[in-house]
Amino acid sequence: MSKAKIGIVTVSDRASAGVYEDLSGKAIIDVLTEYLTSEWEPVYKVIPDEQDVIEATLIDLADNQDCCLIVTTGGTGPAKRDVTPEATEAVCDRMMPGFGELMRAESLKFVPTAILSRQTAGLRADSLIVNLPGKPKSIRECLDAVFPAIPYCIDLMDGPFLECDEAVIKPFRPKAK
Repeated sequence: MSKAKIGIVTVSDRASAGVYEDLSGKAIIDVLTEYLTSEWEPVYKVIPDEQDVIEATLIDLADNQDCCLIVTTGGTGPAKRDVTPEATEAVCDRMMPGFGELMRAESLKFVPTAILSRQTAGLRADSLIVNLPGKPKSIRECLDAVFPAIPYCIDLMDGPFLECDEAVIKPFRPKAK
């Protein structure tokens, strides 16, 4: 079986402003490393808050890099520069609104400003794209909420079989009859 390729995209204008330590992208990699026991390869990008750059990056990861899952962080708030959801919607064939709904519901348990977040998810060809917030703590909370559905979603798209450490996260897969 080949390694699953997972795109990790940090969207931040601070990245182009000089010295920048990307804690959010690293948080995604750390969480996925805890979750997954099957072999996987991160395809890691740090890009500015520019809709055309975000779109081009998502298209490249889905169409050329063959990532079964693309996880973004940043650019999901109400600021004028926050355009990650718009870029995601522009490149997706179909949207998966349940992901954003669940992430906001989970985040509301911790902060009342979660209603300001515009995370979304969608499908482009054989890739699932999921937008996460930008704070490492929120990334963990949101991934803990939605990840149980991700391996089965990728199964349904004929993607690689993602095996998880069930002591850390238990993916949901219907039992065969």
